[in-house]
Amino acid sequence: MRSMTLNANNPNIPSLIVRGGFIATVNSRRDVLKNSAVVITNREITEIGDFEKIYQKFPGVSVIGTPTSVVTPGYINAHQHLTGDRFLRSAIPDTISSNDAIFKWVVPLHELLTATDDHLSATAGLVEALSNGVTFTVEAGTVAHPHEVARAFVDVGARGTVGRWGWDIGQGPQVGPASVVLERQKQLLEDFRSKISDNLVTAWVTLVGHDLMSDDLLTTASQLARDYQTHLTFHIAPHDEDVKSYLARTGKRPINHFHDLGVLGDHVLLAHAVHIDETEANLIIETGTAVVSCPWAYLRLAQGITGFGRHADLMRRNARIALGCDSENAGDAIDMIRTASLFTGLTRDGERDFAITSAHDALDLLTIRGAQAIGMDHLIGSIEVGKLADIVIHSTDGPQWTPISPDPVLQLLWASDGRSVSDVVVNGRHVVRDGSSLMVNESELRAEVTARAQFFLTNSNRV
Repeated sequence: MRSMTLNANNPNIPSLIVRGGFIATVNSRRDVLKNSAVVITNREITEIGDFEKIYQKFPGVSVIGTPTSVVTPGYINAHQHLTGDRFLRSAIPDTISSNDAIFKWVVPLHELLTATDDHLSATAGLVEALSNGVTFTVEAGTVAHPHEVARAFVDVGARGTVGRWGWDIGQGPQVGPASVVLERQKQLLEDFRSKISDNLVTAWVTLVGHDLMSDDLLTTASQLARDYQTHLTFHIAPHDEDVKSYLARTGKRPINHFHDLGVLGDHVLLAHAVHIDETEANLIIETGTAVVSCPWAYLRLAQGITGFGRHADLMRRNARIALGCDSENAGDAIDMIRTASLFTGLTRDGERDFAITSAHDALDLLTIRGAQAIGMDHLIGSIEVGKLADIVIHSTDGPQWTPISPDPVLQLLWASDGRSVSDVVVNGRHVVRDGSSLMVNESELRAEVTARAQFFLTNSNRV
């Protein structure tokens, strides 16, 4: 690793060089470059080429990565709850229903969270995410203090979106009339219209979804997202209870109902959409609506992905689809490689088709296809000149990399996981080195999170 001696304030001089024995660019040709390097100038990728030539061209610029490193674009986690669950991580029994887990454990916890707790929880989640190569996180919206979550993004050096609680049916944190919920959403969008946040964080319209939103709230929220040229995300049909509820209330399945309301479109990211039929799948594709699949959550919560899910069909038909980890009592680990390998295996096995998805398709889902699903592929998702520098370096020193495959993408997906990540660059900034955050004192963070977790478990009579 070479130290930097050039003037970092000169906008024409590169700020960092990333080298790798293999660089999986995930460009349109899926080029995997050998013994190459990526030149970063401030926030952007400005050159890609042979490492020795670049090393000689920019003799004073810091170099990270090794001759055996595997380099990829940053990974995109399109559905992650960053507050609350962290304090109960893997503590909610897996022998209760998802409904009981949410309404008897998670929602009561959220009613106790302070702004400080939201910041602490999000910081811990994002530190884990970054250490596993996740550079962009779509927060799922169950947040009471979104500005604190946004501050956590900036503090750890991650990129992503924030939202806040949005529901007008039932009882729980932040439930209110549709007009009040909508005004909260609008105010957040206004706040981030003028907020720079180091160019890392943007605001989305976020609803809880399920059968906990009125038609009025949903239609106005969808229009709000269109008006502000941002996105709308909400939960729907991870289990069949949503389908039963919509059929009873509207006489239609959920996606059909949303289509008739005019709320679908390329500005919408549906979280889950597991229990959908062929007509609903067609509507998702026809409207350009995106779907995020969180396979570990469906297995952990026994929601029926192997028997009823159509994500493989959506994948086959080139729908806008991304992957997510959900929460620390559903997906549990914030590890997108682990998630992608599961999704790929379920897809191949469920369709009994070895050609439907491959390791390279999985890497696409983690990067460029994930970026397309969230409307960010013009900026991130591949290693190409002109794009923002969100880059992950994988160490091949571990036994899972012995020997290194001639196709490192195959090895990355099937033999490795996020624990092989050594270094991470986000927005041109080196934020993880040797698997640890350069932005946050992890020992202090661990102690704070552990103390609060014990407090919540004790005071909720869960221990």
